[in-house]
Order: sequence, then structure tokens, then C-alpha cells
Amino acid sequence: MKNRLREFREGKGWSQGELARRLGVSRQTINAVETDKYDPSLPLALRMSKLFGVNVPELFIDEWEPENDD
Repeated sequence: MKNRLREFREGKGWSQGELARRLGVSRQTINAVETDKYDPSLPLALRMSKLFGVNVPELFIDEWEPENDD
């Protein structure tokens, strides 16, 4: 799943370590999310969206499309 975490983090002037501290996770977790190597849990995604004041779909882009059975 694609995300805009780095964009929002850099917009605040925060390092990965600072964002990790604010969210209560490791810097490695932030790096893994930003590089699309790890999809965060729902609670973590919700905390991230609250911290940046945006809705989850603004932060995480789901490109999945359902099949059309018509």
C-alpha cells in the first residue's frame, strides 16, 4: 500500500526518530512504512492520521479495485 507518510512528516520538519517518539514506535517502523516494506496496523494508521490531522485515505493510498461481476 502506498503512503504519503514521508511527505507529511517532512512537512512538520520531523525526523523519523521524532515521529516514532510521538507515535510510540521504533524509528525502524517509520522507515519500513515510508519505504512500503510494512503496512501499519489499523491502530497505528489511525494514530498517524490523528497526529497529522488528516483522514486515513489521505495518508494511505489503496490502489485495489474490486472485480466487476456484471
